[in-house]
Amino acid sequence: MDEFMTKFAPGGLEADGEIKPGKEMEDYSQNAYGACFVEVGVDIDSGETRLRRMLGVFAAGRILNARTARSQAIGGLIWGLGSALHEETLVDERYGLFLNNDLAGYHVPAHADAVEVEAIFLPELDDKSNPLKSKGIGELGICGAGAAVANAIYNASGVRVRSYPITLDKLILDPTFPT
Repeated sequence: MDEFMTKFAPGGLEADGEIKPGKEMEDYSQNAYGACFVEVGVDIDSGETRLRRMLGVFAAGRILNARTARSQAIGGLIWGLGSALHEETLVDERYGLFLNNDLAGYHVPAHADAVEVEAIFLPELDDKSNPLKSKGIGELGICGAGAAVANAIYNASGVRVRSYPITLDKLILDPTFPT
């Protein structure tokens, strides 16, 4: 490759181009899809929930950069985990001020909370999406991740919690929590 560039393009290469939505945009769905699978362990004495493993499987057309797409999806999965288990905005109802308005008191997942998280992209070439046969993945990883965590907690403990974050007190104070 270096010889080619030296011989035919010693000053480097530059290219401009664009892709505009075509008629396919109106006629066909352009969505990416995914599913999340979660296994948790819930301590019977304390109600502490620990993620054992988490998997996201996605179909998003041609993946143009596998490394960044995987990182984006794993980030979304961990974001969903944090939403389900840790993140909560506390508001002073008298004055309407946020009580935890910095990261010192705001809980987000750390590596110990998300040990085994994996994302897989299914091979797909969507010839109706665009000439690259790709789709956007944006926040695809978070879609369904929190719900998958909540369902895994229900499967492990028998307690259906319907408000985030799913904290110890919501589990152990529920009359259906196993004792």
